[in-house]
Amino acid sequence: YKGWDPMGFIGMDTVGKTLAIVGAGRIGGQLAHYAHGLGMTVIYTDVARNEKIEQDCGAEYVPTLEALLPRADVISLHVPLMDSTHHLINENHLSMMKPTAYLINTSRGPVVDERALVKALSEKKIAGAGLDVFEFEPKLSPGLARLDNVILTPHTASASKEAREEMATIAAQNILDFLEGKTPRNILNQ
Repeated sequence: YKGWDPMGFIGMDTVGKTLAIVGAGRIGGQLAHYAHGLGMTVIYTDVARNEKIEQDCGAEYVPTLEALLPRADVISLHVPLMDSTHHLINENHLSMMKPTAYLINTSRGPVVDERALVKALSEKKIAGAGLDVFEFEPKLSPGLARLDNVILTPHTASASKEAREEMATIAAQNILDFLEGKTPRNILNQ
């Protein structure tokens, strides 16, 4: 910190902005509630509609990523890594985003084509990105760490005492369910 700088650390207000959620399951759905409380318009896409966030938050379901991306000021990714989501956000999708938009990935690194993201950020095709996961963890794509329009965190999206305790409880309950011949409660059906 070198002193007062009226143009330093300028961010974006949330009120009146549009948040696009890609993957509106448990985590994406909770984000919709937070964003709505911050005055954001919420739009989302998913393989299934989330009627709860539509009712509670006025969220709008958008059937395709291609229709969703051009409308968003912030895009937040909340999908599992599967064949169908590998490089879900690629060079083509990044080109559909507003030049003032931000991409946030706290899901899985390979959901974003990181080399295409570095190019888009370097060329100022989008305003910025926040990444908590990386395509080639623990390594970063060349040039990513040198960019001034990206925030990188070391896979800490769940780094709270409460979240880690809940994760441990879920894991223990899954073991108990299995040993009792029950289906684990949060099994991923692929």
